[in-house]
Amino acid sequence: MEHFPKDEQAAPGGGAAPGKAARQLPGHIAAALAGAGGATDSAGQPWAGRSLAGDDAAIHNFEDDDGAADPGYLAALAALAAGEGDEAGVVASLAAARVFVPILARLAEEGEGAVGLHGDTLQADKQADMALVTLKAPDGRTAMPLFTSAASLTAWHPAARPVAVYAARAALSAVAEGAELLVLDPGSEFTFVVRRPAVWALAQQRPWTPSYGDPELARWLGSAAAGFPAVRRVEIHPGGGVPSAAADGTLLPGGGAGPELKVVLYLEDGLDAAGVQSVVAGLNNAWTRNEMFAERVDSIEVKLQRAAP
Repeated sequence: MEHFPKDEQAAPGGGAAPGKAARQLPGHIAAALAGAGGATDSAGQPWAGRSLAGDDAAIHNFEDDDGAADPGYLAALAALAAGEGDEAGVVASLAAARVFVPILARLAEEGEGAVGLHGDTLQADKQADMALVTLKAPDGRTAMPLFTSAASLTAWHPAARPVAVYAARAALSAVAEGAELLVLDPGSEFTFVVRRPAVWALAQQRPWTPSYGDPELARWLGSAAAGFPAVRRVEIHPGGGVPSAAADGTLLPGGGAGPELKVVLYLEDGLDAAGVQSVVAGLNNAWTRNEMFAERVDSIEVKLQRAAP
């Protein structure tokens, strides 16, 4: 099971970590962020004229929520464990699921002292700010922890305050905070990691297709390789980081934080080391400059194979 160290951050705010270049957001995601907190909701419907009383209040306050995990998410997770589902199904189940974001009280610095009647300085009381908790993934990226039930959050950190939100809203907040991963139920029986492309899809309330199962991406990779005659064929497969391990050691085919896409390059026979390096470097340059590749692929591993004569 992956270990994600805790890193509390004050909320609101966020952005890229100091000294680390921020990933450029696609325009449609930036627009969604720009509209957050505005005159309309994420669906473009105006807030004006809405009632927050009676039946409407339950939509926003989850007043009838018993704190249990969403049944759709549990069913998708069970299907994954049984080998009858995939991680795309788990992410899809989150589209309408309520989750809990952990918030912690953090003691703020003492305020500037006021001057008393006799010129003495009066020390201001310390204040407690609410802090949004983020995690550091093993590869150094920022991750936001989410919990599918109040019980799993309490077990992880008893002092954390559970704030109920829809997963799509949590994903939008993660993007705003510069987090590239969502970590569902860290420290529990099973931790499921949602990678950056799926986080962006959730934030936009759009379906997500894993890069290793994306036919359009596969076609583009083949087209990009056409400019390199030494590459005879390109195949894509799930990467070695797609599976994840439950607390009991059971391996599940999804929810991992490692490389999600394996690209197999079948090269012509007879290439020397310099030739191989030139091909790989050229393809890598073409991949990273393509907007579709940058948006749909979170992490990649490349395997070289000798093409059959």
